[in-house]
Amino acid sequence: MSAPSFHPPGHATIFAMRLLLPSLLLLTLPALSPAAKNLEVYSIDVEGGQATLLVSPSGESMLVDTGWAGHNRRDADRILAAAKSAGVKKIDYLVTTHYHADHVGGVPQLAEKIPIRNFVDHGPSVETGQDANVLFNAYAAFRDKGTHLQVKPGDTIPIKGLDVRVLSSGGDVIAGPLAGAGQPNPECSSFEKHEVDTSENARSVGILISYGDFRMIDLGDLTWNKEFDLVCPANKIGTVDVYLVSHHGMNMSGSPQLVHALHPRVAIMNNGARKGGSPEIWQTIHDSPGLQDLWQLHFAVPGGKEHNSSDTVIANIDEICEGKWLKLTAQQNGSFTVYNSRNKYERSYGK
Repeated sequence: MSAPSFHPPGHATIFAMRLLLPSLLLLTLPALSPAAKNLEVYSIDVEGGQATLLVSPSGESMLVDTGWAGHNRRDADRILAAAKSAGVKKIDYLVTTHYHADHVGGVPQLAEKIPIRNFVDHGPSVETGQDANVLFNAYAAFRDKGTHLQVKPGDTIPIKGLDVRVLSSGGDVIAGPLAGAGQPNPECSSFEKHEVDTSENARSVGILISYGDFRMIDLGDLTWNKEFDLVCPANKIGTVDVYLVSHHGMNMSGSPQLVHALHPRVAIMNNGARKGGSPEIWQTIHDSPGLQDLWQLHFAVPGGKEHNSSDTVIANIDEICEGKWLKLTAQQNGSFTVYNSRNKYERSYGK
């Protein structure tokens, strides 16, 4: 019997095999899915004001406050630099916590450089006089060009991929505890009230940002007595992973009753060189049970070495600075990292 003859494949057969081979290889590999995106939070140095940029895993952005006006567009430029680093080309939600110059002053300069779609606030200002009216009217002129959301406690800000719950607004706070909260606060018995605050500070929009198991709180400049209403006699909020220090670390906010009830693992203080970071508030946060680190945007000159964190976790150590930021990256399981843009130092915090 003669051996079977072999006929080499023709060009058409070889071409078909080349097309089929990649498909067969894909079938033998495990299914691949895109890496999950994380929540990114930039604490931007606006010299004792606030500007906090959040980028949702969905890609939507939320900016909390815009810093000061003037200063040769310093604060608007610093916000834009952070936005560029984050790949943000528009602000989907601008949350104005209240109408003070260090929080809302930068809106006109920023809005001229980047689109702002939705403006979130607590409603009309309670402060009057020429300066207050000019400040509010300048903001309102740009707000009227977008969509206005006036929020009240209990509302949510509909940014895709996050749960952003309003805790305080317009002088009111949530009526009842959030899910899983409501535990008695044993420190309430030692609370000492301050004088009633009738300013815009007490009307701050305060929010709780949740991404899976990760929780971060930002109460703007909410003052001492309003904090009491959130955590006394029972803690309506529960615990958080990150506490954005209220009122830049000034002693009108940040009571032990609030800070200890929140039980943060990390605190981030948006202080200036000579604004905020008061020694007694720094100490309250530093001594909070369970706190691992207190990061600062600035070395607080009045606090000296005794009431400042190590230079490693301070974004700007010189009074005349380049406006370096802190960047937080959070995962759904509750773990996160904080990165210092000045020295490239980064620390991770497990779930």
